[in-house]
Amino acid sequence: MNFIVLGCGRFGAELSYRLFQSGHQVVVVDNEQKSFNRLHPDFRGRTVVGEALSADTLSRADAIHADGVAVVTNSDVLNAVIGHSVRVHYPNVKQIIVRNYDPAMRDMLEAFGLQIVSSTAWGAERMQELLSDASFRAVFSAGNGEVEMYEMYIPQKWDGMQVSQLLQGCGEIVSVALTRAGRAELPSSEAVLHQGDVLTVSATFDGAKALRNKLQEMKS
Repeated sequence: MNFIVLGCGRFGAELSYRLFQSGHQVVVVDNEQKSFNRLHPDFRGRTVVGEALSADTLSRADAIHADGVAVVTNSDVLNAVIGHSVRVHYPNVKQIIVRNYDPAMRDMLEAFGLQIVSSTAWGAERMQELLSDASFRAVFSAGNGEVEMYEMYIPQKWDGMQVSQLLQGCGEIVSVALTRAGRAELPSSEAVLHQGDVLTVSATFDGAKALRNKLQEMKS
């Protein structure tokens, strides 16, 4: 597939190399030639020097044949404007993803109807989870962390408890998988938990918080 990464800061350079490693054709755009020094030495995509808002720059980046565009400059306002411009002028682009740098600017980006990834908010939430309880960890994040999947290990104290009992009163949370002795299954609400099981749940932030609180109460 053909991808364009607009912005070659640390984030853009890492994304570009990951896409290249996955076998995609990648064009990286930045308004400063020296920014491309951040790219991995093994990167073999194209680089284009120019302003991302310029029609000439996007043309030289071959936006007309792009399958996806990532807008990852350090300016949320610029990202929003560029993302909107690409969507209007290049309807062939199937995916337009913009980076959100300042969480306070998320509402503005969402007002443009753009798909966003908030690296700051996402990173802070991951650290919060690891600091709070490493045994209850996120393994997948949808959107910008509004819904996530968590793995939790079942200790001896919860042996014999049903899934429904564990999740009762936790709000927006559902069981996704139960792994026992390396074999996973889709658990029913009546499934009985055993020590050493790994229960995977999908939850909103509030749902995960409620389950954490419940687990802490059960431990005490």
